[in-house]
Amino acid sequence: MADVKTAAATPSAPQGNRAGQPKNSNNFVTNLIVVVVCLVVGYIVWKFVLGSPSNFADGETRQKSNNIMGTMYQGGPIVPILLATALTLICFIIERALTVFRAKGKVASGEFVRKVQYHLANKNIDAALAECDKQAGSVGNVMRAGLVKYRDMVNNTQLDTEQKVLSIQKEIEEATALELPMLEKNLVFLSTIASSATLLGLFGTVTGMIRAFQAMNQAGAPDAAALAGGISEALINTALGIGTSFLAVIAYNFYTTIIDGITFGIDESGFTLTQGFAANYK
Repeated sequence: MADVKTAAATPSAPQGNRAGQPKNSNNFVTNLIVVVVCLVVGYIVWKFVLGSPSNFADGETRQKSNNIMGTMYQGGPIVPILLATALTLICFIIERALTVFRAKGKVASGEFVRKVQYHLANKNIDAALAECDKQAGSVGNVMRAGLVKYRDMVNNTQLDTEQKVLSIQKEIEEATALELPMLEKNLVFLSTIASSATLLGLFGTVTGMIRAFQAMNQAGAPDAAALAGGISEALINTALGIGTSFLAVIAYNFYTTIIDGITFGIDESGFTLTQGFAANYK
């Protein structure tokens, strides 16, 4: 009996490793490409859109801005980095939306679990599997894996009930281990941007203020208008940083709330299967 368990468990680990390594590598390369592209686009926007001569009263000199776009250009070399950070944030917000809402499924997890409980109470495993296909989310995927093992254990005459329940539980845990990384992937970008964008904006503000005061010092006489202009240019960095951090915090909390709901549904589905089997097949 112990030999049977070992043989069943041995192939699963290598398969998971073989499947996981290429995905992690591809994910890193894809994320790197996204970040680099956003940096390039951010620089192009800063240099050619915000820095367009039409945004300045003195044209190519780019000293007197006509509008907010010209003022943003005068914010300095940190502005394109902040623009790239905002673009990166938007990319990962969209990517997470596509993944998380698909993982949420077409049927609410609570309603789905109740339907599966009803079918299991009537010992209709095929109907329960059909509900998993209708749910089409992470909860449904985990439930389907557990139900397949559930059906195998019903026909198994070698193991006792406790061993069968443990086998179902193990299958659910393995399926969960495959689903959760997909849900949490790239959330680190949102959390990192949420904490770093404000600091980056403040860094741009400080460097802008340094340039403004240096210009005044070189002029030899206080110039209130020049100082005010320098401060407004420097604060552009703070505004971009705070705005980006705000969006990142909202997006991160929004997605983690949805993921927590999905995780709860997965836990509930696992409890339903194990308890249902123990009750129906004593």
